[in-house]
Amino acid sequence: MASGFSLITRLLIAPAIFFSVIAAAGAATPDPLTSLQSIHELTNAQAAEGLPAWFEATVTYSDAQRRDLFVQDGPAGIYVWENTPPALAPGDRVRIKGITASSFRPYIYASEITLLGHGTLPKPQPADFDSLVRAQFDSVLVTMRGIVRAANPGAQRETDAPGGSLILLTDGGYVTAVVHNGSASDMEKLLDAEVSVTGVAGGSFDGKKQQTGAALHVFSLQDIEVVKPAARSPWSLPVTPMDEVLGSYHVQNQTGRVLVAGVVTYYEPGTALVLQSGTKSLWIATRSFAPLRLGDWAEATGFPSADYDFLDLSTSEIRDLGRNSGVNPQPVTWRQLTSNKHLFDLVAIEGEVAVEAREAAQDEYVLASGGYKFSAILRHPAHAQTNTLAPMKSIPLGSRIRVTGICVPDNPHLSHGNGDFNILLRSPDDITVLAGPSQFNARNGVLVAGCLLVIVLALGMRAWYLERKSRRQIGSLAYVEQRRGRILEDINHSKPLAGILERISELVSVRLNGAPCWCQITKGAMLGNRPAQPDSSLRIVKQSIAARSGPALGAIYAAFDARTKSSPIEKEALKMAAELATLAIETSRLYSDLVHRSEFDLLTDIHNRFSFEKQIETAIEAARQSAGIFGLLYIDLNDFKLVNDNFGHHTGDLYLQEAAMRMKGQLRPGDVLARLGGDEFGVILPDVRDRADVEEITLRLEHCFEKSFSWDDCSVRGTASIGIAMYPADGITRDGLLRAADAAMYITKQTRRQAGVTASDQPVR
Repeated sequence: MASGFSLITRLLIAPAIFFSVIAAAGAATPDPLTSLQSIHELTNAQAAEGLPAWFEATVTYSDAQRRDLFVQDGPAGIYVWENTPPALAPGDRVRIKGITASSFRPYIYASEITLLGHGTLPKPQPADFDSLVRAQFDSVLVTMRGIVRAANPGAQRETDAPGGSLILLTDGGYVTAVVHNGSASDMEKLLDAEVSVTGVAGGSFDGKKQQTGAALHVFSLQDIEVVKPAARSPWSLPVTPMDEVLGSYHVQNQTGRVLVAGVVTYYEPGTALVLQSGTKSLWIATRSFAPLRLGDWAEATGFPSADYDFLDLSTSEIRDLGRNSGVNPQPVTWRQLTSNKHLFDLVAIEGEVAVEAREAAQDEYVLASGGYKFSAILRHPAHAQTNTLAPMKSIPLGSRIRVTGICVPDNPHLSHGNGDFNILLRSPDDITVLAGPSQFNARNGVLVAGCLLVIVLALGMRAWYLERKSRRQIGSLAYVEQRRGRILEDINHSKPLAGILERISELVSVRLNGAPCWCQITKGAMLGNRPAQPDSSLRIVKQSIAARSGPALGAIYAAFDARTKSSPIEKEALKMAAELATLAIETSRLYSDLVHRSEFDLLTDIHNRFSFEKQIETAIEAARQSAGIFGLLYIDLNDFKLVNDNFGHHTGDLYLQEAAMRMKGQLRPGDVLARLGGDEFGVILPDVRDRADVEEITLRLEHCFEKSFSWDDCSVRGTASIGIAMYPADGITRDGLLRAADAAMYITKQTRRQAGVTASDQPVR
């Protein structure tokens, strides 16, 4: 099993591990496989069934921190994955119990590894570049020669152990030797030396499990023998002028030409095209301007390469076969595209327009989907002048659109697990507007805030003018004005509403020479200085707090001696206080509503993705403070698309609302439920003792879907796929926990489909 050395490889392995475990649990147990040769001969489809295996073998490479383990018995070698592998050394004889799983080649997910003793390593097989790149010695201990072109100490990711990688130039091409143990100084001494390297044959892969390079897994520098030292230290070379460096350039390329065929899904004359055949697609670099039609079958002949770990064809010639066979774009989410499993595929994805810009070489639309941003790019024809181009398709910011195009890496230089992508459009027709911009956006928020500020200023100026006019001869004018100004500032800065209303009552009391004043909010609190037992000895004056629409918000009261008569100043003071109270209450409620809309899903009234990610950060900080744990669930409603297709989006919305309500009813106080987007939900379980607690709550959530969802004219049977991640066992960062839970959910969903569960999940009338 060629595990590779990039994060992409690890993302391929992890889902397959859990998928195999669950698949094996539901099937009848066949006789275990007892030899590596029998496992090695399995197809990936057979290995994906989770067949039991129990065998003995010799360790050829082990890295406990990265959970990498290769074993070999006779001529057959295999990769083994175990969640908490023991510390092993090459030559250790082990007994392994586990099940088969599929990736680039079948591998073993081990449930038990037992050390039997220490023996001798198998004799390494002589290998060359061609045999490695064709995976002829996959997971087998080999030896080969090469010249060290680069030494990268500490290049291994996710580990603090000494080591790194060496780039070897061999007769066929470059091979990366991943060294588990070795000092930086010793590795740099190998530059330009001809060496013989002994290690386990592996490779690097793209998101589709296609091999993109050759690699060796070397346990230590002792497994590297210097055959011919470097003629001189590279740091002793004479300095070459920068404009003369090409004088040392020399290439001898023996790469053979290949011919591929597929449907044209993208074509940029003079630059590149993409061919797709079934689930496979290929980027083809060409300088040809031959006429091609999208959807036609075409052939391309060129030379294979794997720049930045992506397969492509370079220096290519193309021809149209004249047979049309269009490819339907695959609907995807941003999360699926960041896994790199759809690179160069024709896909369709939805998002909201955040930015649009015309540049010299392209039109670019920046889209947001589920909190993730990516670009949809329409490249201009080569050598086109900006003034000759058709106008850019203008779309109002905030509109929801669907774009169809080719998924390409955002930055190919960062292909090792980066996952960022762009969508290459073929024409403006690849953009479909689904809905106009929401009224609740940043631009309208600024307008509302501006209007509120104008209202605040207008009311403040009016109140100031009236107060100044009516209290010109009163010595307390400065004190009253100062208090009112502070109240307006508190309103503008969204201070607590209760405190503002209390200060308004105090202001009225000062204006009315100390008369008791208080405020009663409709269906709310009574605030201010209300007499303990109002009786007939008091004259109570009331002023309603009017709303700009709808019923009154409450009332302002003042109490006077019953023997006094009413005066214009009473009405004026209470009216001013009521206006301030109206402004304070409605501003507070508008602010609370805006905050609520920013943190809660408008359809289901539970936390949204933005709020959920903040809650995860809070849970991580709390767990770090107490050295505790917590659980994270990733929930996907199975076959939700069928509900929309069969009954319409209104029924789909009702289904999402009731599903959220049911799940919320299964959770405890303190647990957090959020809608992450579409039919995906997340749960934070902060108060758990172990994984068993989390699994118990997961079962409750799954059971809450057993009862049909019924409305007046239809009934829907629903199920959910749930993935579990534990902090800190499965991740110590927000993104790491989300990826782990999402991967586990994906395995659960695939297991359901594999086991045929989806038949019972179909919506019915």
